[in-house]
Amino acid sequence: MKNRFITAMVSGLLLGSVSLFGAPYSVDTSHSSVGFKVKHMMISTVSGNFSGFSGSYDLQKGVLKSLSGTVKTNTINTGITKRDDHLRSADFFDAAQYPEIAFTMVSHKGKKVTGDLSMHGVTKKVTLDIDMGGEVMDPMGNKRSGFVLSGSVNRKDFGLNWNKAMEAGGVVVGEEVKMIIEVEGIED
Repeated sequence: MKNRFITAMVSGLLLGSVSLFGAPYSVDTSHSSVGFKVKHMMISTVSGNFSGFSGSYDLQKGVLKSLSGTVKTNTINTGITKRDDHLRSADFFDAAQYPEIAFTMVSHKGKKVTGDLSMHGVTKKVTLDIDMGGEVMDPMGNKRSGFVLSGSVNRKDFGLNWNKAMEAGGVVVGEEVKMIIEVEGIED
């Protein structure tokens, strides 16, 4: 009887300490995506994504306590090989010199996440909207959680300056890049 009580107390303390410090998750890349949209010729929008990415985060009672991730710039995909090759070149991402984009959260307040975004050799603070999806147990007994980050950055703030003026006015590529990062993670 005494041993059961001690076991229950130790288990309770251990479980309590796990929830106190949050639960670590690894991003499940097969159920997550890193996408973007940017204006083309000021009249339409080009969408794309990155297929190479990874990340991890800590979650405590549905609130992010930490978040970090990286994206491989050479995995950009807009569906047009010639355009993707141009985006990997020194005109844009310069994937050979800057192989990764990185994000590290510094704060989470309400429906906003602020962090350091490093891209093309430049690091700037950005604030993104967050929509928490919740937590569930999957059929294999793994705890999963999900959320969506969205927001926009000015690509020129990160040294991605290439553009061409059009005869009728305007430019070929918009400066504002809208991002949408859909994350599903598995508890470690």
